[in-house]
Amino acid sequence: MDSDLNPYSPGSGRRPFELVGRSTEVNAFNLLIAKSQQRRSDRGIVLHGLRGVGKTVLLNEFRRQAERADFMTVSLEGRDAEGGPAAVRAKLARGLLQAARKANRRGITSTLREALGSIVSFSAKLGVTGIDIGVDLARGRADSGSIEVDLEEMVEDLSAAMTEQHRALIFIIDEMQDLDKALLTALLSTQHMAGQREWPFYIVGAGLPNLPSVLAEARSYAERLFNYRHIDALTHDAAVSALVAPAAKYGARYEVEARDLLLTASGGYPYFIQEYGHAAWETAPEKTITSQDAQIAVTIGRAQLDQGFFPSRWKRATKGEQEFLRLMALDGDEGSGTAQLAERGGRKQSSMTMNRASLIKKGIIYAPAHGRVAFTVPGMALYIQRQHNT
Repeated sequence: MDSDLNPYSPGSGRRPFELVGRSTEVNAFNLLIAKSQQRRSDRGIVLHGLRGVGKTVLLNEFRRQAERADFMTVSLEGRDAEGGPAAVRAKLARGLLQAARKANRRGITSTLREALGSIVSFSAKLGVTGIDIGVDLARGRADSGSIEVDLEEMVEDLSAAMTEQHRALIFIIDEMQDLDKALLTALLSTQHMAGQREWPFYIVGAGLPNLPSVLAEARSYAERLFNYRHIDALTHDAAVSALVAPAAKYGARYEVEARDLLLTASGGYPYFIQEYGHAAWETAPEKTITSQDAQIAVTIGRAQLDQGFFPSRWKRATKGEQEFLRLMALDGDEGSGTAQLAERGGRKQSSMTMNRASLIKKGIIYAPAHGRVAFTVPGMALYIQRQHNT
């Protein structure tokens, strides 16, 4: 079939042709927008789940909806590969300044114009200057040098203007578990204050399955701040729609056996559905995708994942960490007990602690419960068994 018409889009955060199976999350965010427009407060939203389930796609969809509602929106990722916490804070400041520049247009209220000065002050304290948004900094507001105090003051100042205009300020944060502790606690404290004082400020975040526990450790009240949503593989019906509907838009169809082969290979994970669907479209010579086409597509799609999606995690691990991952892979994706891993490797459990901690920090594994670890990426165990177990 024509490659130019291929309706599948594998890639990190790329919106699929059909965004299916996530209506409850989209509706929850729509409700947040609607309440804000009616000057009613709500909780923020936290999405948590494995990689490849579509959390970033949802965050991007939320951002589009918020911008359509003319809300002030700032996007952030919890980790910066090069600069560490300082770079993440600088990116937050730049995002705020960009949002402020968009907001400072003809006809804005004096309340909002004054509030934008707090953004300039806040950003300057984080070392970000030179971005002219058309207002001067607000001296004595959001300029103490304490990230928690300054963030609260900035949000407070903006909230009066946002309430006046039936709008809200929304921080959309991906990989939220990777934020440095001081910034994370400041964000949680500000969200807590916003809920108590009915400020139209919301954190909408996403991260790994352990994100709720990370937030609770940072602030004990975090469990009450958010509408928590566990994002998992799609249901069977949603997975069928995600695979079949895009092809149908262009007059193509799947034989039932072909469809089921691809869905089984994908495990219902949105990222994998896109990868296998893309391969099937490229493989099939006719508009009916057969089981033979699907078998070839599974081989090609898996090879593509083995060349890009999985190795990017594997190569970040040291030799000792890779050995730890090999031991984990024998248990599959269900996770491993750290005591059992030590016994399997013929080592003391204490000697594996450093590798475990480093792999968690790198986001390759996480701790679903005390004494257990699991892969953050579905299918990682099988990849290791295919490629790296000797």
